Amino acid sequence: MIPKNKDPEYLYLHVPFCESICYYCDFCHVVYHAGMAEKWLDAVSYELEQRHVNRELKTIYIGGGTPTSLSAAELEKLLCLLDPYRAQVREYTVEVNPGTLDDEKADILKRHGVNRVSVGMQSGNDELLKTIGRKHTFEDVRNCIGILRKAGICSFSLDIMYGLPGQTMQDLDETLADALSLEPGHLSLYSLTIPENTVFARRGVQPADEDLEADMYEHIVSVLTGRGYEHYEISNFALPGCRSLHNQAYWRYDDFYGIGAGASGKENHVRYDHPSSLKAYIEDPMRTDDTPLTLNDEMFENLMMSLRMREGLDMRQFQERYGVSFEQVFGTKAQRWIDEKYLIYENQHVRCTEKGMEILNTVLADMMDEVQ
Repeated sequence: MIPKNKDPEYLYLHVPFCESICYYCDFCHVVYHAGMAEKWLDAVSYELEQRHVNRELKTIYIGGGTPTSLSAAELEKLLCLLDPYRAQVREYTVEVNPGTLDDEKADILKRHGVNRVSVGMQSGNDELLKTIGRKHTFEDVRNCIGILRKAGICSFSLDIMYGLPGQTMQDLDETLADALSLEPGHLSLYSLTIPENTVFARRGVQPADEDLEADMYEHIVSVLTGRGYEHYEISNFALPGCRSLHNQAYWRYDDFYGIGAGASGKENHVRYDHPSSLKAYIEDPMRTDDTPLTLNDEMFENLMMSLRMREGLDMRQFQERYGVSFEQVFGTKAQRWIDEKYLIYENQHVRCTEKGMEILNTVLADMMDEVQ
């Protein structure tokens, strides 16, 4: 029998509201409506109480959607609901879209202990921003950072997308320069994907050519590492001391609470997903679609998440968690990739080399055979 895990020390809360819907987005979202926001806040309050959330959390992350699409009063109410759980929190992050933050909301964030903000910049090119359905400009991004710094929140990350329709290497280079001019401690860079049920999918928009996307990724790595950013995870870069503590919990495969419509969580060998329907969540905040995880599920998912990080998988922790060594489970397949210089054993970890990072999905597909 798999032993019970300790209570999660990490919490993700999903805010489903946005002022408008971006053309590439398939996250749980609805256009902001004050009446629905109040009902949603009541449902969140109920869920927090019923889940008996650990009051010694290490991180809280509020994402969306757009948390700052809430009114100042609603944002205050939400953060008040989380106040009982933040006494030990080291990193408290809220996602912000430029144009939705003002001095009052920034002061509310600061007053409730938020010490890090993730800003959805996406591009420095205003025409490309329009192309993907964003309602802000790069000047709005600059103003947003100014508001945060004025409020005393100086730790921030910028989200940037590449492989956008019509985007050139010069566009990307200019966006990186714009982002670096703001002096972020952290950057997350993602290639455009086009899920079903998005505006782009309905319009038949195609992702960027694979070769161009690969060239863009290599250019991003070269530029940011050349400016002192550590490429600590496939899509993430940080100055010293600025890694995301919360996201590292995901990549280490730690348990975490998922609160709110559209949120996912993992607790005690069960992964659960809240319904993406806001109406369904409000009617029953405790309703989830649960997936019990077998030992083989957990061993592979732990490997899959950990290999995204520069340090890779901690093999000592793997044995402590599952009662079997990494080499016993994955050693044969791992050796093949080590021989071909895609993986490496180092300091009791197994990790990807730089070229291994570029074909991680292929490596993982091969390793999956060992636990099926």
